[in-house]
Amino acid sequence: MQTEEIIQFANLLEKSTAYLSKWQDKTIVVKYGGNAMINEALKQAVMKDILLLNQLGVKIVLVHGGGPEISQGVKLLGKEPQFINGLRVTDEDTINVVLQMLAGKVNKSLVALLKGKGVGLCGADGSMIKCEKLQAEVDYGFVGNITKVNTQLLEIALNANFIPVISTVGVDASGQIYNINADTAASEIAIALKAEKLVSMTDIAGLLRDRFDESTLIPEVKVADVQALIDEGIIAGGMIPKIACCTDFIQAGGKVASIIDGRVEHAILLEMLSDKGNGTRFYA
Repeated sequence: MQTEEIIQFANLLEKSTAYLSKWQDKTIVVKYGGNAMINEALKQAVMKDILLLNQLGVKIVLVHGGGPEISQGVKLLGKEPQFINGLRVTDEDTINVVLQMLAGKVNKSLVALLKGKGVGLCGADGSMIKCEKLQAEVDYGFVGNITKVNTQLLEIALNANFIPVISTVGVDASGQIYNINADTAASEIAIALKAEKLVSMTDIAGLLRDRFDESTLIPEVKVADVQALIDEGIIAGGMIPKIACCTDFIQAGGKVASIIDGRVEHAILLEMLSDKGNGTRFYA
């Protein structure tokens, strides 16, 4: 390493250390999905970053989806995946696939990449995610609405310096398993843990003023301004529920919620260890 490189590295380390001190011993909930989960190289990079943050003293909880794998499993049964208003219609066959793919294959493949630090859990373990059937104008089948998050297992894992990796199924009072939206689950888990920060990894740059132009990224949004952005049509479609999870977390006492671009390598480190961030930050 040349002298110049050493100086650059020392400067970088000094800046990163200042940011890191903000997060040490604090709980951060990361919702992981999208391209960062499908692309094998990105997946490896994300898990290395999560592992590094854990080693640096940050308490990380990883909440994941697994939509593509569930859809693939449903197709293997000779069925077409069905969505209404962005929610998966979950019949009896589909909830079985959700358990096999989400709580099984996807969850354990992520745990394996965390080199002995990951603990694979689903919302049914220790009745972590208690729910009831979602009541809506249409019948979504086994789709749950969260009624309570029990943090006991999570706290045991975090206090032992493990990284809980959570697949988002819930359980009702009778023991029936339900599919739970991963963004909603991440937000509710973050609220229950009194986490410092909620980070959602997606396939987009963040909230865009013009959704076809990534140069129109809005880097920061006050929660009080969210409704005006919905009225203007800037927050629309699938971004509405995603941002609602961020605002719910902030309104419940969370400090910062961020939607970051999971397609960018080391996106989570950029968000945690610099002032640049990598997407849109929501704050009170």
